[in-house]
Formats: sequence, structure tokens, C-alpha cells
Amino acid sequence: MISRRIASRAVAVLLAIVTALPAGTLAAGAAPARVARPAPPAPRTEPEPDLVPGVAPVGQPAQIDTPDQVLAPDVYVPTPREDRIEPGQAAAGAYDLIEYVPLSDAVARVSCSKQIGPYQRQVERWLGLRVDGKQSAADCRAVRAFQLKYEIKPASGFAGPVTWATMMLVSARKDPNADRKCPVRSYTVACVDLDRQLTWVQRGSRVVFGPVPMRSGRAGHVTRKGWHTVYWRHKNHVSTLYHQPMPYAQFFDGGEAFHAVYGTLYTTVGSWGCVNLRLGDAKTLWGVLKKGDHVYVWGRRPGT
Repeated sequence: MISRRIASRAVAVLLAIVTALPAGTLAAGAAPARVARPAPPAPRTEPEPDLVPGVAPVGQPAQIDTPDQVLAPDVYVPTPREDRIEPGQAAAGAYDLIEYVPLSDAVARVSCSKQIGPYQRQVERWLGLRVDGKQSAADCRAVRAFQLKYEIKPASGFAGPVTWATMMLVSARKDPNADRKCPVRSYTVACVDLDRQLTWVQRGSRVVFGPVPMRSGRAGHVTRKGWHTVYWRHKNHVSTLYHQPMPYAQFFDGGEAFHAVYGTLYTTVGSWGCVNLRLGDAKTLWGVLKKGDHVYVWGRRPGT
């Protein structure tokens, strides 16, 4: 059966062909059809749906999407010689905060965006501005000042996902578990907050690592919620499915693991289920967790 969408497109194409035919091709005696002029486009009030990196990271593709280990890996004990080898360093600028902006803004390299960002209201509220969901000159100046302070590029005042994620990290630094969503236990718990895309480790109520930014699973491959246990650690792991490096991998549920990626965490799509970290953060976490430690995952990644 032909779908309604395909049928509609077919009708539109036929109408376009008939409209484009010269008058002589019409039936004899028939008056040529009058073609109405298209109405001018309405002024844009909503943000552009497709966002692009405002500044391409040096030496990195515009969209990083590192594949992860989907299935549980073959578990073995790495040799001491293998464990002495440290994973390679990331390229300079790999973890720069590159904001996603409307394509028109990126092309024009605007200094102060007039577009409504996907996090407009949240950013306005966080900055103490009037929360109306509309981009004003005052809003742009305030957002731009925040972006300059935290080295978010381009600092164009657009309320995008990287700006909002940075605000979440700044807010969480003093007490990431202020809302007590990560259970407090006497033992070590690695907390994975999908809502804010943050992770940290706590022993009792004391935070011993983080919070740090992370990237969790995309729609259809979301990082599984609930309690898990670190069951295998492999410092120099390489995905057997995609043959891609997964440095400082600490597997906690099937093929899902904490591990570093050699590119930005701030992409518009998530991982294939793993908790992606910057290389330095993954290396530090390697020294904090051990086999048998508990992991707790909750919330929902924006967009999933």
C-alpha cells in the first residue's frame, strides 16, 4: 500500500507538471490555468531546527559520533605489560566547547544572534533574565558574556545545548547530589545523571570524583537505568565490533561502559549506550573505581 505521504507528494508533483506546461498543450478551447503567486514566508519566530557546530574543532570532523561496544566484550585479564601502556593523547582542541548554532548564523558569523535557542527559557531563568522564551538584545548580551567567560565558541549569544550543558556543570560543582537523586550508600557509587549529562563518584555523601560532563546513549540505544556493577576494566580496550579505541573502559552492564572518546562530547546525538568521557576525566575515574564498585543511572538524556 502506498503511504499517504508518498501519495500526497505524487499529487504535488503532477500538479507542478501541469502548471508548468505551456498553454498550447492544454485541451482545445480550455483557458490557461491562472497560477497564484506564492504567499511571502511568515516571519520566523521559532529556532531553526537544524543546528551545526559554530566553529569546527581543529583537526576534527564537524560531527563526532564515536561508536561503542554494543555487545558485552570478551573478558580476560590484561597482562601487566599491556596495562603499563597508557592510551594516546587527544588532539589539541578536541574537547573545546563548540556551540551548535543555526546554519544561517554560522554562515554569516553573526556576533549576536537574534534566533531563539532550544534552551532559551532555561538559559534566561539560569541567568536571572526575564523568562519569556524570546531572544532580545539584552538576552544576547548576557548569554554572550557567559559564553566568553567559559570559552564557548562562537560567543554569539545563542542559547544552544553546549551553553546549557555548561550551566548544568557550573551549578553542580558545589553539590552535584543536592537533589539526592543518586542513592547515598556507605560504599562507592558512580552516579550517572542522564538529565544533566553529568557523572560523579561518591562514597557515602562525600563526592570523590567529579562532577564531569559526559555523553550517554542516543534514542533507541539509551544507557540502561538502575543499579549496575563494574565487572571488567580494560585500559586499552578496542571495540571488537567497530575497531575503535575505548580508552580506560570500565564495563558495568553488558556492553555499556565508562570510557574516553577522542572528540567532543557535545554532539546532537548520543553514544550507542556507553558513558563517554573526556580522556583526562576517564583516566582519573580509572584510578577511583575498581571491579565490583556500584553504578547508578537515572533520568533521561535530552532528545530521547
